[in-house]
Amino acid sequence: MSIRRNLGIDFDVCRLMFEGVAINLPAMKNIIPNQLGRRGKNNLAQGEALHPFHVQRVRLLQPDVHPRLHSDLLTKIDLLLRVVTCIDLTSLCGDDSECNVQRLCHKAENPIEPYLLKQLGVNPEKFHVGAVCVYPARVKDCVKTLKGLKSFVPVASVAAGFPSAQSHLDTKLYEIKCCVKDGAKEIDIVISRNLVLDGEWEELYNEVKAMKEACGSEISMKTIIAAGELGSLENIYKASIVCMAAGSDFIKTSTGKESVNATLVIGRTMARAIKAYYDKTGFEVGFKPAGGIRTAKEALLWQTMIRKELGCRWFYPHLFRIGASGLLSDIEQNIFLKFYGYVPPKCIFAYQ
Repeated sequence: MSIRRNLGIDFDVCRLMFEGVAINLPAMKNIIPNQLGRRGKNNLAQGEALHPFHVQRVRLLQPDVHPRLHSDLLTKIDLLLRVVTCIDLTSLCGDDSECNVQRLCHKAENPIEPYLLKQLGVNPEKFHVGAVCVYPARVKDCVKTLKGLKSFVPVASVAAGFPSAQSHLDTKLYEIKCCVKDGAKEIDIVISRNLVLDGEWEELYNEVKAMKEACGSEISMKTIIAAGELGSLENIYKASIVCMAAGSDFIKTSTGKESVNATLVIGRTMARAIKAYYDKTGFEVGFKPAGGIRTAKEALLWQTMIRKELGCRWFYPHLFRIGASGLLSDIEQNIFLKFYGYVPPKCIFAYQ
């Protein structure tokens, strides 16, 4: 699927996009339940078409293959499988070791048990998560393990003083370059929150732009705005616009270390910024919620919100990711339950 890579825009143009922005917080909170539907159901609007699940554009879940399953149930399984392909399977612990990330990489390459995928008509060899995400020191271990598995799962690394960003800019740029040299294909940087809180928008723009240049043109850069520490929805919107203008390929809600991480109100604010930027420039920028998304139900709510705000094109891993460590297990169990009709035994899944 082709995508217009974000080339960024001049800061003077960017400033015009966020000057005078005001967001009504109560209205934003009230619209979320209506947008997601009664009791949060992931229903499609009447007459709205949803593309069938694809792996390399091959149609997989077809009702005639599973005649005993209701079409609504197939749609739910289809949506959960789509979520799996958009997960950045993450391990960001202080005690991460080569053994930990080897286990992570095996699960990334085989996110759902192969026998279950085969029952669903999905080719296990072409089904994997969006990326694995680790600390810079573990990038080489991931690259080595995935190469041994003959896997095409990309390695993502947090960088630029993650999670606090309280480092000199030169240190941040050097860390990014080291990650790229070690084989990372995606870099999750984090912004300096003080620049947002002090209203230093041009300095924020210049810093993010410098980090994008350090990544290089072939690396996808996800910019973490740490929304829970920015003080207001207006600041979240402005920071999103500035980071996209500086060339970010994705904007990401949180490091996962803040007291407030990914909420639907924050996500909707950022999605509106992505839509405004796309309408202005024609560049498609991805979105990544992260932090606190642990269940299949929560993942489907995020998926519904993104579809409502940005459309089905943002259902694919080149424009939508979910940063998570424990989400995959819950999705796998939900798919098993929906397909077989009973809760799987605890011992049935590997790598858990």
